[in-house]
Amino acid sequence: MQTEVGFDLNSIMAQKGSENFPVVLKAVPARPRAHLLAVYGFARLVDDIGDEYEGDRLAALDWIEAELARARTGEATHPVMGQLTSLLADLDVDDEPFLALIEANRLDQRKHRYQTQAELAEYCSLSANPVGRLVLAIFGAATPERIALSDAVCTGLQLVEHLQDIGEDYTEKGRIYFPADELARFGVVEADLGADRASDPLKRLVAHQCDSARGLLGRGRPLVASLSGWAKVTVAGYAAGGLAALDAIVGAEHDVLRKLRTPSKARTAFHLTRLVTPRQVTEAPAVRAAQGVVARWRRR
Repeated sequence: MQTEVGFDLNSIMAQKGSENFPVVLKAVPARPRAHLLAVYGFARLVDDIGDEYEGDRLAALDWIEAELARARTGEATHPVMGQLTSLLADLDVDDEPFLALIEANRLDQRKHRYQTQAELAEYCSLSANPVGRLVLAIFGAATPERIALSDAVCTGLQLVEHLQDIGEDYTEKGRIYFPADELARFGVVEADLGADRASDPLKRLVAHQCDSARGLLGRGRPLVASLSGWAKVTVAGYAAGGLAALDAIVGAEHDVLRKLRTPSKARTAFHLTRLVTPRQVTEAPAVRAAQGVVARWRRR
């Protein structure tokens, strides 16, 4: 099955440069850096199988689940899954977040429409929120309060991705990740999603969804404020990337069917700096470290 599934380690990890957010900054210490890359590799591999694998996707996802069990004993055969072995040995995490990501991609094979925002949020609880929980676990910061804030941020990031991929999801995958009740509310018909340019009703729906995503990403501020050191910088980077992506959508006048500008590093750095800099009290060591990382990252 490894040969059939393909998606080698290099091709999987090379995709991190195309994400909205910095997956992991080079200055993050080696151990958490390796764990963050392992989580990214797993999530990317599972998504690629769910979206692009030309064989039996459900069987391939079953194989990945079996590989997860083998990763716990150091016996995984796929190099992306082998990266998880150290993480699983170092951290007190169970299989639940990994299994949730697999289940989200199983769901994608059989469900292509959502009726309400609550129904879509339930999908995001499988497809996005587990990643945030793993990131907090990597930094030893997974408290119930932080997990609740992280879930909101991750759902916001997933909504941003859905906004960016409306046309591709519909024309290439037959999926609509927007609630049917909101499509009806704004007067959007399915044909609008396959057009070359966004109709006015679709632009209004996108603007509404941007507001919702920005509100969710706003929970990143109290989350970041509760963290310190590299956990603060890493989580701020994820939220900042989502906010920069929303800025790009607004800059395109909410026409997400034309080629969107890639969120600029400068805009991401702007939001990251705002998130890591307390409004009143200077948390000197972490803020200075974060600002230095931002400056170096902007020059890359």
